[in-house]
Amino acid sequence: MFFYLTTLSLQKFIKEDVSVLPDETPENERFLVTESWKHSDFLCKNYILSGLEDDLYNVYSNMETSKQLWIALERKYKTEDAGLKKFGAAKFLDYKIVDSKSVITQVQELQVIIHDFLAEGLVINEAFQVAAMIEKFPPLWKDFKNYLKHKRKEMSLEDLIVRLRIEEDNKVAEKKGSGNSTIMGANIVEDRKRKKS
Repeated sequence: MFFYLTTLSLQKFIKEDVSVLPDETPENERFLVTESWKHSDFLCKNYILSGLEDDLYNVYSNMETSKQLWIALERKYKTEDAGLKKFGAAKFLDYKIVDSKSVITQVQELQVIIHDFLAEGLVINEAFQVAAMIEKFPPLWKDFKNYLKHKRKEMSLEDLIVRLRIEEDNKVAEKKGSGNSTIMGANIVEDRKRKKS
């Protein structure tokens, strides 16, 4: 909205009050300056109001100047931003990776949460991100988790994701392989019974 108001050359109305003119200014000039200011402030205020949802329009339409409106909206949304940061932190800390879903998918969900942090101006060290994700691995990933913890070299987030993809592919292949050997074993026993008959 600020950018939009700037392109319309109305941004000064959200920061300043009516200009104070020197006492020696003629009355008709004072009138023109004041009316011009009121008109531009009216435009500015209504451009801001037009950007709001209908419910919010009804709440804020009673503001007298665009400066009052802007200050009220800043208070509301800056407070909400602080709440969102706290909510995001709780969401990240409470997130648990489970065995029933793909670990890569869940790590990508964590990356979205972290991206939201970064977009809000919160800085999270990459080493902390990697360590936190490793700690969130499900119980079936215990051996892999311990392996990663004992690595001496610091790992980037990209490296972790590559290793996770490889490990997850290996686990899927392992499950398929053990399933096929059971089926093949059953066929062998069945064939032996037929040959004896």
